[in-house]
Amino acid sequence: MSEFSVTKPLKFHERALSLTERFLRINWLYLLLVSLIASVGFVVLYSVAGGSFEPWSIKQMLRFVVGVAILVMVAMTNLKFWMKYAYIIYAAILVLLMVVDLFGFVGMGAQRWINLGFIQIQPSELMKIAVVLALARYFHGKTLKDVEEIKTLFAPLVIVGLPVLLVVKQPDLGTAVMLTISAGVIFFVVGVQRWKFFTVIGIGLAALPILWHFFLHDYQKQRVLTFLNPEKDPLGAGYHILQSYITLGSGSLTGKGFLQGTQSQLNFLPEKHTDFIFTVLAEEFGLMGELVLLLLYMALIFIGFLIALRCTSYFGKLVAIGLTSNLFFYLFINIAMVTGLVPVVGIPLPLVSYGGTALMTHMLAFGLIECVWVNKDVAIGRTGLLDED
Repeated sequence: MSEFSVTKPLKFHERALSLTERFLRINWLYLLLVSLIASVGFVVLYSVAGGSFEPWSIKQMLRFVVGVAILVMVAMTNLKFWMKYAYIIYAAILVLLMVVDLFGFVGMGAQRWINLGFIQIQPSELMKIAVVLALARYFHGKTLKDVEEIKTLFAPLVIVGLPVLLVVKQPDLGTAVMLTISAGVIFFVVGVQRWKFFTVIGIGLAALPILWHFFLHDYQKQRVLTFLNPEKDPLGAGYHILQSYITLGSGSLTGKGFLQGTQSQLNFLPEKHTDFIFTVLAEEFGLMGELVLLLLYMALIFIGFLIALRCTSYFGKLVAIGLTSNLFFYLFINIAMVTGLVPVVGIPLPLVSYGGTALMTHMLAFGLIECVWVNKDVAIGRTGLLDED
């Protein structure tokens, strides 16, 4: 039996927590780490703008303030609220993905945003949270014996498959990969047998030629070819990654100094405020600066998994594990991308890269993890409808 499975009668919390109690139970160390990482982003965005808060750093700061308010409000909600409405949230964002397909705003060669005039929403970012909530809700009422039956996996595969297909159509291969990986972590945690993973991986590998010839766009194929041999077209397709290599290497151990990076300040490095912002940090603060940021991330991830282990409810455990895993793979893929270990797929660095929807999505995810911590002693019944406040 999986160590996270519900295998014994649950003892419910005797009374509802007051708002004051919920506020005091917020994990302030976790919020501090989030703030420190975001502050690194403010500093680097200030630098890439040539020593100016405009146009990126000040906007990112204001968004972060709003994000902290969202985080705290979400943290103070009842975890059972998120379980009760998990499917509705998922369905609503799935509809938004369909709206993107019909009326979405085209930017950077892809149709991913809904333009509301005062703000642009990227539903695929929100879907990363919605999928975790929906899968956690579904598996909360399942035992390991249930999970071992193939028919039990049909519904969660549909939950993952529908948004993945819609996101691939935008096209946004990076987000589709993130959705698949995050779901895979939850499937593994709930006890899906390894042979089923190997079967799916085998089918995926066998389908690669079909994917290559019929589904990948020309620019996506070019990214893969560039990944394999970036020197073939150093002034064209390989320019981004080669400049990333140069920027990373030029920082050495301690860096060139704040505002002294040549690759970023002289605009040799493309997308320096978004996907490749980690290389700007490396150039100006060197390997030491990189390690400090990575240690902050690792501490945040460690606490996230610790929160999952401390939570009484299975739903809460899966939410914390799924969202923390999502953060880890965001970090891993972005750094692997800018260092040439994987093809460029457009995954931003969490909290550091410039971007409105991505930042707010992360803050919402952190708020949900904090919510799991605040409600860690509150057990939830198999149906999620017991012990209502």
